[in-house]
Amino acid sequence: MCKKDDSFNFAMGILAGMVGGVIAGILFAPKPGVESRKELKETIDDLREKYSPEIIKAKEQAICAIKSSKEKIEDGYKKFNDYLKARQLAKAKNNETNVDEM
Repeated sequence: MCKKDDSFNFAMGILAGMVGGVIAGILFAPKPGVESRKELKETIDDLREKYSPEIIKAKEQAICAIKSSKEKIEDGYKKFNDYLKARQLAKAKNNETNVDEM
């Protein structure tokens, strides 16, 4: 079951900031390209190993949030569609009544 976690967005922001900072630091460091790419790959691998459980949890929470949003949108669409159909039916009945009175 999906569980709403208020700190999810904050944690994702911190993680994205850390990754962005590390990548920017490596890319703008005055080193040769080969060395920078090697260091970047090592850093990403280290982050992946270190934060793998958090990344998996964040992915699960994101999927849960998407499913929940999808369900809400589908429910809203169904209600709106039912409302339009009911309105059209009422209008048709009203027109039918007006024709019968003529």
